[in-house]
Amino acid sequence: MTTTRTLLLSALTLASSHAMANWSTTVTAASDYTFNGVSQTQNDPALQASLDYGFDNGVYAGTWASNVDFADDSNLEVDFYVGKYVTLNDSWSADYGIAYYSYHGDSSSDDGNYPEVYTKFGFANSLGQTEFNFWYSWDYFGTGADHTVAMIAHSIEVAPGHTIRASFDVSNSLDGEKYMWDAGDKSYNHYRLAYQTSYEGFNIEVAAENTSLDYNTADERIVLSASRTFSL
Repeated sequence: MTTTRTLLLSALTLASSHAMANWSTTVTAASDYTFNGVSQTQNDPALQASLDYGFDNGVYAGTWASNVDFADDSNLEVDFYVGKYVTLNDSWSADYGIAYYSYHGDSSSDDGNYPEVYTKFGFANSLGQTEFNFWYSWDYFGTGADHTVAMIAHSIEVAPGHTIRASFDVSNSLDGEKYMWDAGDKSYNHYRLAYQTSYEGFNIEVAAENTSLDYNTADERIVLSASRTFSL
């Protein structure tokens, strides 16, 4: 597999926001499934779902699944994660945990399975919500390579129920002999600008994104998604 996967920044972000909700599930339909700007579905739509449980102390656990297409027989991704969300003070929060990504559909699909740890910090003030997020894997896509993703993002509510979120992240292979990106590069950049709102219980997002990679699955694109969360 030469492409990467996404959390949408998805399942883990959703899990932390539902950390106090006991059982919940979120179903998402998206025009593309991207991770840091790289399509996991060959630029085609995706149907995704999560199942999460949040404890009263902020600990959460869950699983998340999506269809994938890596131009082979792999067709399903299933992720598992456990973490904890904590409020540090009136402005700062933290979310940290570990995830495991698994792939299915072909006899060799599980060769790409890998673990990842993450830490996210949130800072809220009158200007909105700022995020400082970091992911690290010591076996990226089963290659044995160390790999990191570092992100900074900011969300601001421009009107009641209408939010703009801008983000920038860098994916970096720490072992180029085991895993490289485009044209021998060990890292690439990803830029994303999203509009978020809700309607009749559905969360809706329209995002424009691009990367520094020269792939047709990682060029500029508009991604539309709609999701709904249910308490169980």
